[in-house]
Amino acid sequence: MRAQVAGTARLVLFASELALRRFVTALERGPFSRWRWPGSTPERLVIAPQDIRTTDPTVAADIYAGLFAFAGKMVETGGRSPFDMPSPSQEWTRALHGFSWLRHLRAAENALVRQNARALVADWIAQEAHAPPEAYETENMARRVIAWITQSPLILRDADRAFYRRFLRSLVRQVRRLRGRQSDAVDGYPRLLAAVAVGVFALSADNQGRLARQAGLRLEQELRRQILPDGGHISRDPSVIADLLTDLLPLRQAYSNRGVNPPQALLVAIDRMMPMLRFFRHSDGSLPHFNGMSVSHAGQLATLNAYDDTHGRPVENASHSGYQRLEANGTVILMDAGGIPPVGVSQKAHAGCLSFEMSSGSNRFIVNCGAADDPRWHSAARSTPAHSTLSLEDISSGVFLDTPRLVRRLGPVMIDGPRNVPVAREDRDDVIALAASHDGYVGRFGAIHERRLVLRIDGGEIVGSDRLTFTGRKPRHDRFAIRFHLHPLIRANRTAGGDVLLVAPDGEAWTFTCGLIAPELEDSVFLSDTLGRRKSLQIVLPGRARVTPEVAWALTRTAEGQRGRPRGRDPRSGPDLFAGT
Repeated sequence: MRAQVAGTARLVLFASELALRRFVTALERGPFSRWRWPGSTPERLVIAPQDIRTTDPTVAADIYAGLFAFAGKMVETGGRSPFDMPSPSQEWTRALHGFSWLRHLRAAENALVRQNARALVADWIAQEAHAPPEAYETENMARRVIAWITQSPLILRDADRAFYRRFLRSLVRQVRRLRGRQSDAVDGYPRLLAAVAVGVFALSADNQGRLARQAGLRLEQELRRQILPDGGHISRDPSVIADLLTDLLPLRQAYSNRGVNPPQALLVAIDRMMPMLRFFRHSDGSLPHFNGMSVSHAGQLATLNAYDDTHGRPVENASHSGYQRLEANGTVILMDAGGIPPVGVSQKAHAGCLSFEMSSGSNRFIVNCGAADDPRWHSAARSTPAHSTLSLEDISSGVFLDTPRLVRRLGPVMIDGPRNVPVAREDRDDVIALAASHDGYVGRFGAIHERRLVLRIDGGEIVGSDRLTFTGRKPRHDRFAIRFHLHPLIRANRTAGGDVLLVAPDGEAWTFTCGLIAPELEDSVFLSDTLGRRKSLQIVLPGRARVTPEVAWALTRTAEGQRGRPRGRDPRSGPDLFAGT
């Protein structure tokens, strides 16, 4: 009952704040809004900030041939405008109207490609008043403004004066919409991206000094609110850090090109986020699947790494963001040790508290299932059983808004979940020890989940334990399952002794052992992959808390692949690794 009251109160407060923002936005969009442009209307673009996202010339060839492949769907136009074609999905529509694909045309730039890009932009301007709702979502509109400006050399070279004026007038209309909708935009990355888009336009167009100052103040306000002291984002989504850096680095350069001092918050945010991006990187360079993180784009991460001139050592205890990193001799453990984010930025949040991912060398062994763009998998991907942690009665530790009518108005937000997540960490000469717990199951089952992890300093052994502690009366619901989802490239087989042998493609091998519960191998799915959904396996330790309230398990490296076989020892012997934690 207490959990329901707390969740309802949280939801009511969020709905009230949202209603107030929409009311204020409606006033700002009044009948005189079109005349409230700060300064004179721009006549031309004077710079084009660089788009540092990776490009693929083969995409340009497909688009020239009339093949538009976005979000796993392909549409063949047959000579017609893609904006006149029936859409196979909302995600495809968003990608088409976002125009981020223009960068691929620039990678194959020639006279025909420039003419094709100009024709596609002209097609969009011609149907601008009748564009679908997805085209005017704040985030998508911001992406389109940024894409048009960064790719303006491609679009405008050899263009006649009439097209130049239509192009610029359309940009002004879209930026005016963005300015009016910033307060009403979905909180988090979409609202920050809108501020970036307005800033990019203000710096790129002529005679926009006043707009640039206003955009800088708005950007500074959002950055100070959304970027945490350790460099994480308020949504706790690692992908936002990479996306924001990809947007902010060219903006910083645009300020320099125009001879304007950038907002101090912009410089501070970049300096904080760069080490945090390294904090999240696995040993193979990918990012972990926490709270909405999907596919890791290797080209994007490599580009950002080239811009990393901070040389700051990444934190290992990111307490503000709610994450922990344990690293020793090439073995990396990343653990979600934080509570739920604010409701307004929880549309992609997952119920994965105390889940962890583990990598060694160039291999990821233990992962979470990841995020799913497919609506059919969205809810399952956010649930606790989709993460490498303990779930009680196969119920998530977080509560998501699932009433369709409210979801349409407020979004698929997380309304309740772990709030108290104490963490104790000790870095010793021989081990790195971590102990954390969460209260996500207290409201429904009166249970607290505690997890302990110990990584030996040689990186060859991980010892862990999971414990359920119940408050009040004897528990009636005590069935649990501790899951360890495996990366699709990892082969898993039972050994003669009942353990599980994990083998990577390069021959590196780890053995999973548990003395109290026989490990079971079950099917799983890996959602966040460039190849789409992939079948994988998971190790499951099922039990009842009344019988086994605490379960100890261990992972021991038994072969290092191409580097040779290390000397290991039995993880079930030796001193108590949890002593002193």
